[in-house]
Formats: sequence, structure tokens, C-alpha cells
Amino acid sequence: MKFETLMLRSLFAACLAVCGLILGAMLVTDPSDASLADTGIAAILLAAPGHCALVADGVICPHVDG
Repeated sequence: MKFETLMLRSLFAACLAVCGLILGAMLVTDPSDASLADTGIAAILLAAPGHCALVADGVICPHVDG
């Protein structure tokens, strides 16, 4: 067996294992365990920065004309 074939097969097996673990975690997790409702939307919005960290070019960071 060639080295490239062995590498591709092992990469496929590793990707399949990671995808299986992620799918298993999504199926097992309870929605109550992963909720952000305890902190409240107001606390999340207050923790967000008031300005954009990127250049305000109007596409990624919309700027207010006025």
C-alpha cells in the first residue's frame, strides 16, 4: 500500500471519528444544560463593545450616517 493511500485512509477515519463525536455530543446534550437564558439578554448586550473592532467599511461594520 502506498504512503499516500494510507494517509488518506487514516485522515478519512479521523474525520469520521470527529464527526461521530460531534454528532453524539449534539444528541446527548440537554437544552437546559446549554442555555444562556440564565444570564439574560441585557447582560450579554451590555458586555458587547459599543464600537466595531474592524474598519467601519459599511459591509462588516455598518456605520451610521448622520
